[in-house]
Amino acid sequence: MSRNAATADDVADTTDGWMTRLGPKLRSLRKDRALTLEAVADRAGLTKGFLSLVERGQTTISVPNLLKVCEILGVSVGSLFDYPESPVVRSGLGAPIEMGGSGIREYVLTPQSERHLQVMRSVLKPGGGTGGAYTLDSETIFVFVVRGCLRLTVEGAESLLKTGDSYTFSARAVHSWDNPGEEEAEVLWSIVPPIPRAGSGGRRPTRRRWPSWAWSPPWCCSAW
Repeated sequence: MSRNAATADDVADTTDGWMTRLGPKLRSLRKDRALTLEAVADRAGLTKGFLSLVERGQTTISVPNLLKVCEILGVSVGSLFDYPESPVVRSGLGAPIEMGGSGIREYVLTPQSERHLQVMRSVLKPGGGTGGAYTLDSETIFVFVVRGCLRLTVEGAESLLKTGDSYTFSARAVHSWDNPGEEEAEVLWSIVPPIPRAGSGGRRPTRRRWPSWAWSPPWCCSAW
């Protein structure tokens, strides 16, 4: 099956499925840089055992912790993306991507050749979310709720978005999001310009002081 033909059903529920792709990518990057598990884990503030589980695709990792690992490896989270092979992406299809969080399936809908706009589709289980606050190396984010509800916190201000609602904000604003509802949610993200693919840019964990719940929400595993 091509990247453009991956559907939500192709993603398993145990570790959000995509971890089986993200983990090996992180392991390969770490070994290419001759870094040990212990060294990366120590610098990221994680346990060696937890990082090992991540690399083997046996657990999820929060967005902030994934960003710490990417920073240590010297790569942008955007470099981990796959992209649609065609400018035409049929309903329910897209290129699965790995950007951290729990209970989330995410897909890129714009081809790699698109330099001005990046569109992503996120499907969130009840309780699924980023697991922490972060910023993006971009300018503007527009989010539209296709179905369900999305709790979006931008610079400490919380908004509950429901089906048909939208929100526009600065990509450099500290933000986090999750699905507080009892049903699956689906949202579309438009990011201008696209998340960088080179260097250590992309999503960044916030360095600001943040309430403890923003870093350790109830759906997070204790190893975060």
